[in-house]
Amino acid sequence: MTCPNASCMEVNATSRVNCPHNMTSWEEHMNSLYTYFYLLIFIPGLLGNSIALWVLCRFISKKTKAIIFMINLAVADLAHVLSLPLRIYYYFTHSWPFGKGMCLLCFYLKYLNMYASIAFLVCISLQRCAFLMHPFCAKKWKRRYDVRISIVVWLVVGLCCSPFILMRTNSEQQNGTSCFKDLPTRKLKLGTAVTMMAFGELLGFVIPLIIIGFCSYFIVHSLQQSTQAGYSVNDKKRALRMVLVCTGVFLFCFTPYHINFLLYMMVSQDLITECTVRQAVQQFHPISLCIASLNCCLNPLIYYFLTTEFRQQLSRHGSSVLRGRLMSLESTSSYKE
Repeated sequence: MTCPNASCMEVNATSRVNCPHNMTSWEEHMNSLYTYFYLLIFIPGLLGNSIALWVLCRFISKKTKAIIFMINLAVADLAHVLSLPLRIYYYFTHSWPFGKGMCLLCFYLKYLNMYASIAFLVCISLQRCAFLMHPFCAKKWKRRYDVRISIVVWLVVGLCCSPFILMRTNSEQQNGTSCFKDLPTRKLKLGTAVTMMAFGELLGFVIPLIIIGFCSYFIVHSLQQSTQAGYSVNDKKRALRMVLVCTGVFLFCFTPYHINFLLYMMVSQDLITECTVRQAVQQFHPISLCIASLNCCLNPLIYYFLTTEFRQQLSRHGSSVLRGRLMSLESTSSYKE
């Protein structure tokens, strides 16, 4: 396969199978897709997660009902959102003047956000389900337990995401000006590649999906039973809505990527040689990554619509800030007159 420009470097570096079709046109469309999509989600993601952190950290005194996990989820989303301007710059200008370290950091943050989001969505679902099933345990639960769990989650997810950057190297032919999708992928032994694919799919998608599914089942089952001590039917319905929305975000954002992930790894390691399949997998890969990035905008909706205290605090303090701003403008206007 021949590619007349540098944008096809990843295809050349990762695919030693020669296919007759030309990917140049799709590479150009892919750059535009990334540019406009990241522009589209940057402002909503930045505002939504910044406001969420402001409310969750400052105005919610009771760090219960998965609030700590929501804070960590917002931090994970915000870290990825803050890297989007550099991604937009690269896909718009086709150059990377910020150095290899910054490139790999931004590349790493995308996958760290994805799998940290998955982990904390699982934590939120598990905690809501466990507290509903065992209300007396919920009363004894301490805030520091959630903090410790969050630290462990960050350490485990951070370590498990390291292969994503270890698999990538800068292209010497492009003098370090390439980044993200244009970074070539290292060739692995068959056993290593299969192990990584199985590990990533099981821990990153299949097991979390099973856990969230069981949480939904147990809550639905509890609704069909007599009301447990300490929780009303409305409490159970709110818990069910929380878990179901977490499940919906999980399935919508991360299922397309993980379905395509196995095939993409097989293509990059030349385990799939059929040219039509290779082209379809390579073309769907950026689309699946864009869908996965939508979680940065969807997660704040979980805080607002499913957490009553968050909604009350945002309404109360948002109104106070607005009133203060209006009074300031009025006093300034009166002074000028």
